[in-house]
Amino acid sequence: MAALIEAIEIKRKMFFEYEGAPYHCLDVDVSKPTARGGQTLVRIKMRNLLTRQVFDKTFKAGEKFSEPDLNAVAASYLYADTSGYHFMDQETFENVTLQRDIIGDPADFLKDGMVVDVQFHDGNAIGCDLPAHVELKVEETDPGFKGDTATGATKPATLETRAVVNVPLFVNPGDVIRIDTRDRRYIGRVGS
Repeated sequence: MAALIEAIEIKRKMFFEYEGAPYHCLDVDVSKPTARGGQTLVRIKMRNLLTRQVFDKTFKAGEKFSEPDLNAVAASYLYADTSGYHFMDQETFENVTLQRDIIGDPADFLKDGMVVDVQFHDGNAIGCDLPAHVELKVEETDPGFKGDTATGATKPATLETRAVVNVPLFVNPGDVIRIDTRDRRYIGRVGS
């Protein structure tokens, strides 16, 4: 049997099982009692890995949770169609299909051949983690001009995956840029 985790021991980015479902801790706040005899409370912002729902819940410090039966498998992205996004396990070469609502917005940055971690719970695929940063080519945007350096000014750009992100004014079609897949934020040009 897996070891139990007390609520007070849960940290950001940890996984735990609550009411039979696996959860991912997004943030945690511990409030210590001000009066003698008060209880320490742990407020956890958590994501249900099966439903993708995010909510806050407060637990007593001594409440215990088990570790979920999770494992991640490296898989390469193949293609998308009406039945979902298709990946191939890098070791067994088996195909895994995930729906858009399971992957969420990061699906916009999937590129042919990209290797991601597909998460499994009790043998069922429940999600995937893309790399934090991806490098993609800008397909369409208004051309940049010498001197376009206004601080904070941006324009929309369509990437090779058809995702649209905001980029600085100096970015041109054909540039390869680095994007943060978690918040769709432009990080910089590659090779400049």
